[in-house]
Amino acid sequence: MFKGEKICLTAMKEEDLPIYRIWNSEMGFGRNYNSSPIREVSEKQAEQWFRQDSERDFRFSIRPVKLDTFLGVCAIEDIQWTHRVGWISIALATDYQGKGYGTEAMQILLNYAWNELNLHRIQLTVFEYNKPAIAMYEKLGFQKEGVYREFLQRDGRRFDMYLYGLLTSESSDF
Repeated sequence: MFKGEKICLTAMKEEDLPIYRIWNSEMGFGRNYNSSPIREVSEKQAEQWFRQDSERDFRFSIRPVKLDTFLGVCAIEDIQWTHRVGWISIALATDYQGKGYGTEAMQILLNYAWNELNLHRIQLTVFEYNKPAIAMYEKLGFQKEGVYREFLQRDGRRFDMYLYGLLTSESSDF
């Protein structure tokens, strides 16, 4: 269920945390993944994030099929079980972007959302300047449903944040 042609999704490992901490302080990762100011995540913060255990959150590491290399993280979080709705997210290290890993990870995660978690709707937000992510989401069938106008400020400019959604019925490939 968690294996594709190029990548597989695995449980997070404690040894991933130092790498994850470094990525969060890199502009190419942090600015696409988070609206908070870029900063190094402390060991304690990373540890708390790693140790969170909730029936509403499912987090995975992204790895190549035959290697143990940590490529990124993806998750279905904040699931509202009553309504069968969850938030999906993905973040790949800068060196691994643009190689198809993200698309395959999202396909695997959507398959999990529909067929194992029995969700009806998956949603996400993305910043307007993250054009590669927007193209991937639209390729996967996500539809732009809303705009949070001038949501964040970076480098003296205001940027919108988009809301995208995908329903089970719109996702026939998974």
